[in-house]
Amino acid sequence: MACVTCSTQAFRECHTPNIAQLSSPLCLSLTHCLPPSLQIGLMSVTVFPVRVLLTAFVMLLAWPFAFAASLGRSEGAVEPQSCWRRLVDVCLRVLMRSLWFCTGFHWVRVKGTPAPPSQVPILTMAPHSTYFDAIPVTMTMSSIVTKLESMSIPVWGTLISYIRPVLVFRTDQDSRRKTVEEIKRRAHSSGQWPQIMIFPEGTCTNRSGVIRFKPGAFIPGLPVQPVVLRYPNKLDTVTWTWQGPGAAKIFWLTLCQLHNSIEIEYLPVYTPSEEEKSDPALFANNVRQVMAKALQLPLTDLTLEDLQLSLSQGPLCIARNSSLLAFNRHICRLGLRAKTTDPELAQQASRARKLWEDRLGLDDFALHLGLPHSDTLSKIHKLFDKRGDGKIDVRQYVIALSAVCRLSRPMATLKLAFEMYETHREDEDSVLEDTDVVAVLEAMLGVSDQDFSELLKAAQPEPTGKITYGGLRGALEQEPGLVRRGMRCPNTPPCHTSSNGSNGRPGHQKHD
Repeated sequence: MACVTCSTQAFRECHTPNIAQLSSPLCLSLTHCLPPSLQIGLMSVTVFPVRVLLTAFVMLLAWPFAFAASLGRSEGAVEPQSCWRRLVDVCLRVLMRSLWFCTGFHWVRVKGTPAPPSQVPILTMAPHSTYFDAIPVTMTMSSIVTKLESMSIPVWGTLISYIRPVLVFRTDQDSRRKTVEEIKRRAHSSGQWPQIMIFPEGTCTNRSGVIRFKPGAFIPGLPVQPVVLRYPNKLDTVTWTWQGPGAAKIFWLTLCQLHNSIEIEYLPVYTPSEEEKSDPALFANNVRQVMAKALQLPLTDLTLEDLQLSLSQGPLCIARNSSLLAFNRHICRLGLRAKTTDPELAQQASRARKLWEDRLGLDDFALHLGLPHSDTLSKIHKLFDKRGDGKIDVRQYVIALSAVCRLSRPMATLKLAFEMYETHREDEDSVLEDTDVVAVLEAMLGVSDQDFSELLKAAQPEPTGKITYGGLRGALEQEPGLVRRGMRCPNTPPCHTSSNGSNGRPGHQKHD
C-alpha cells in the first residue's frame, strides 16, 4: 500500500496538545474495571497458583532450548540455520504458545497475512499497552529493540537473547544513534536477519488513543507492515501504564480471569513515497494514521517525551502548563534533543557564559546554534524573549535544554545554571544574586512571574541577597515542596521525592 496521508507541510502544522490532559494516556484506574471480588477470591486460591506453577514450568522448560540455540552464534551476522536449530525454533514456538495458554490466553485471533522478512524487514506494532504484547513477538520470533538490562533477567533474558534483539545501552550517550544504525543495517540485509518488531510509541499507554510515533522504525525508508493489537476483554486487567496498578497486580488479576482475549491484525504493507523516505517523521505520522483508523482510535498528538515531562517528579517537577512542553516539542522536531549529551551541554554552557548578558536576536541565535532559519527555530527563540524586544539570553535556552534532556537529574541542571550565572565563588561554591536564582528557576521550570521568596529565604541563613548552589540544593532537599508553594499556576502537580513511579517502575526509564 503506497499512500501519503498528509503532506509535510500539513504534518508540520499539527496542533499543540491540551497540556491539562497530558497524563491521560498513561493512567489506568481500576475503579471501572475491577473484577468481582468473589471471582478474584476463588480464582486466587484455586486457578491462580496452578497457572503460576505451569507458567514457571514452561519457562524453565524453554530455557535450555534457547540457551543451546544461542551458543556459538555470531553477534554481527546471521549464519545459515541448521536442521537442529530449526527444530529448536519450532519447539520454542510451541512452548511459548503453551506459556500464554497457561496464563489464560487460550486462543489468539490473527487477522491479515504476515509479510515475509525479505519483503518487509520491520513490523510496527501499536498500541503498546502491556507486557502481554510479547505474545506476537514469541509467535513470530521476531527481533525487538530492548534495553541491555533485560538480558540479565533470569530465564527470560536467555529467551530474549535467542531472538537476536537490538540492544539499547543506557550508559552510552551515543546509544540512540547506534541503535538506529543497527536497525538500518538489519533492515537492508535483504531478509537475512529476522524481522524487527518495533513499538514506535516507545511506551505503554491505556489504548485510549495512539500517541505520536518515534521515527526509529521509519529512518531506513523501507516498507513496513503495521500490526495492531486489541484486547477485547470485558474487564481490562492487562493494561500496564505509568500511573496505575503495578506489574505484579496486573499479572495476578489477569491470571484470575477465566479467559483472556487478544487479537492481532496484520495490515497491508505500507510502502513509503519518496517524500516519506526523505522525512521519517512524516512517514511515521502517516503510518500512525493508518493504524489509528484500523483501531478506530483517535490520534493523540503527544510524544513519549511530552508524557515524561508531564509526570516529572522531585522538588523541581515541571508544571503541566510549563512552556518546556512546547520547547521540548520544538527541539525534538529540529533533532536537537537526540544530539544533546552531557559534553555538548557543557560546551554550550561555556559558550553562553562567554556571552554573559549579551542578548541575541533570531539571526544571531541561528548562527550561534549553527542552524538555518525555520519556523520552529523562531518559536524556540520567542519562548525566551522575555522583554518582547526580539532578543534572548542564551543561558536561559541552555538551562531549558538541560532540564528536558536530563529530566531525572535536575540538580545537574541547577549546577550548570549556577556555573553560567555565577558572579564569584565562596569556598569553591558558585554564588548568585537572588534575582538570578529566580531567573534560573523560571527557566528550569518553564514558568514566569513566580514567587520563590520562601525558597530564597530558606537557601540563605542571612538575608544577604546572595545564594550559593549548596545552600539552594540543601533547601530543596530538606523541603521539596518549597518550589511548588511558590508556583502561581493551578495545574502544578504534587511533587514526589521518590525516584519510582506509582506502579513500581523507575520513572522515565522505559525503553521499547
